[in-house]
Amino acid sequence: MTTSWSDRLQNYADLPANMDGLAMKKYRREAHHRVFVNRSLAMEKIKCFGFDMDYTLAVYKSPEYEALGFELTVARLVSIGYPEELSSFVYDPTFPTRGLVFDTTFGNLLKVDTYGNILVCAHGFNFMRGPDIMELYPNKFIQRGDMDRFYILNTLFNLPETYLFACLVDFFSNCSRYTCCERGFKDGDLFMSFKSMFQDVRDAVDWVHFKGTLKEKTVENLEKYVVKDAKLPLLLSRMNEVAKVFLATNSDYKYTQKIMSYLFDFPHGPKSGKPHRPWQSYFDLILVDARKPLFFAEGTVLRQVDTVTGRLKIGTYTGTLHHGIVYSGGSSDIVCDLLGAKGKDIVYIGDHIFGDILKSKKRQGWRTFLVIPELAQELHVWTDKSAIFEELQSLDCFLAELYKNLDSSSNERPDISTLQKRIKKVTHDMDMCYGMMGSLFRSGSRQTLFASQVMRYADLYASSFINLLYYPFSYLFRAAHVLSPLATRNRQETDLWRPDVKRQQLRRSLSEVPTAHLLFPQTPEEITHCHDEDDDEEEEEEEEEE
Repeated sequence: MTTSWSDRLQNYADLPANMDGLAMKKYRREAHHRVFVNRSLAMEKIKCFGFDMDYTLAVYKSPEYEALGFELTVARLVSIGYPEELSSFVYDPTFPTRGLVFDTTFGNLLKVDTYGNILVCAHGFNFMRGPDIMELYPNKFIQRGDMDRFYILNTLFNLPETYLFACLVDFFSNCSRYTCCERGFKDGDLFMSFKSMFQDVRDAVDWVHFKGTLKEKTVENLEKYVVKDAKLPLLLSRMNEVAKVFLATNSDYKYTQKIMSYLFDFPHGPKSGKPHRPWQSYFDLILVDARKPLFFAEGTVLRQVDTVTGRLKIGTYTGTLHHGIVYSGGSSDIVCDLLGAKGKDIVYIGDHIFGDILKSKKRQGWRTFLVIPELAQELHVWTDKSAIFEELQSLDCFLAELYKNLDSSSNERPDISTLQKRIKKVTHDMDMCYGMMGSLFRSGSRQTLFASQVMRYADLYASSFINLLYYPFSYLFRAAHVLSPLATRNRQETDLWRPDVKRQQLRRSLSEVPTAHLLFPQTPEEITHCHDEDDDEEEEEEEEEE
């Protein structure tokens, strides 16, 4: 009778002194159940699990929720004097992606890498070519730190306004009543700069969220706008058994109460046969009106919420932690004091890379779990379009073959022009599978700004925190050992030329990633722009002349 490795390793003393030559296949969970790791994290050391609410516990349905926000923002702009024609705009979820940068000087949407190199540039719905980009941005580069000029659209709440910026620039560029200028539009003696348009949109978005009817319309039709998952109470009840659980949301109590009540509105408790429990019973500490990211610095006054009236009780709360009480404001320091935990004892789970992840990591040392709903679509493309990835790998190998026997003494110059064009075409086809702006994580061979932020600040990330349900709370999430890009490249090339690995990695069944939960629909197949690659600008000019 043979013994499996898992059985033999129950006793670590059986571990061989030398693992060389031992073929062990690493077990991986199904793609849509996986949690991805940037920094190792031992779950058994975690004493507290913290949650954001919006787009974390409460996942808003896409594109329905974005379409609602878009419609309300447009209505607000029309109400303050923008043209009535804007009311005919309809939200298109295939255009925007998170992590784009809006240039308030020239009105362009930019996709950049972590250093500020421009990967994609769109003026309205016109995707600009390399030479045109160079005229506005020398070296195809921006000073990303110039926050007065460049605004990063990093959150899921930013998707409607990302598309709206493109709509407005396109509308005013093509409307005969307006004259296009380098930095805006003129209507007679009136001039509207891209910066003023940007500020109007930002003000309209804030108004819709804080004073408008977005929340009211959401709670009126929760089934239409909010995802309800029976696995939520099950996971939280299991977390309750091993650690403390808290909620820290920027939403007010009344909205939080309605959303959370809906999420836990099941005829049973965590499991069938168990009695129903109110949502508050799953949390040791509940904080509303947290005002993140200020919450992770000095914070605000901690006050107690009257759960009957929804009003705040007068005075600062100075008592001990009481289960079931709802608090308003506070800070991350107060959370640590009330729960008796320090920074690395806490995993905070959220969707906002700045407000939830970066600040909790940099200011408190909390461990971080970033929820990236779009990851479902990224995995779907990876599995469904595997042939494109395979072709790109093959083209890279052909390129290497052409230079194989050449060194610095060689005068021979291989003709790689045809191969370059094919690589550019296949790379573009691959990017287009994700949407008009390409992948959230890459543009061709380059990593996007969003991807670099994920790698830098998120210890763990997944399409949903519900994926933790498929791991034991004793699990050790280990980051991959990567000494250098060279080591990674060598491993990839070795694996990708093994037929068995190709089948496993690139030809996985589409059924592994359920399409019912994908956030975004498939995108247009036509080429709408050219992603920037590391080739000569002269080549692009020659192609345009042809």
